Amino acid sequence: MIWPDEAQARRDILEVGRRMYAGGYVAANDGNISARVGENAVWATPTNVSKGFMSEDMLVKLDLDGNVLEGTLSPSSEVKLHLAAYRSDPGILGVVHAHPPIATAFAAAGIPLDEALLQETVVMLGVVPVVPYTCPGSRELAESVAPYVKEYNAVLLEHHGAVTWGDSVMRAYFRLESVEYYAKMMMNSRLMGVTRPMTEEQIDELLALRPKWRVDRGGRPRGRDR
Repeated sequence: MIWPDEAQARRDILEVGRRMYAGGYVAANDGNISARVGENAVWATPTNVSKGFMSEDMLVKLDLDGNVLEGTLSPSSEVKLHLAAYRSDPGILGVVHAHPPIATAFAAAGIPLDEALLQETVVMLGVVPVVPYTCPGSRELAESVAPYVKEYNAVLLEHHGAVTWGDSVMRAYFRLESVEYYAKMMMNSRLMGVTRPMTEEQIDELLALRPKWRVDRGGRPRGRDR
């Protein structure tokens, strides 16, 4: 296994934080970001710091049990969720958690993003299920997300927000953008009064593209023939 360069991983965390804040995916000190850089090493964002105004010296290095290896600040209590994802799948090297407004509205309503509306979303993202409510920062939250990691690329946390993961911090962040865009399209189709998913044949055609696009999970969105 070739692990990511630690300096680049830290820079990517800061860049993702700035993009999340600028995009309105987080408010105040919300959200958390992490990058796995070794067999037992993860860089993560600290608690009580705005993701739009972080510096490298604020980041915290942890092992997969949550013990602090480097850094002077405390990690977010929700880092347990990130560590559970890394333990569940060694191919995951980045995890992002935020509260993008439209996707979080679906999370609050308990509605998954599971309709085949957009070609790219079917291939790159797939289904975004809703994980039942658990208290933020709890071990129960981490344990509730872990079973979804190997099958999906993202989840909504009921009454909470969204979590995405991938083979890098940036890929996890881009999936967050895709989740919010997916939610926006689902919302708009409902406002129009017309929800018209793809046919099962069209979905089959798109799912066949996943290996070529380096996507190995995501589930099957609902088509209109079901």
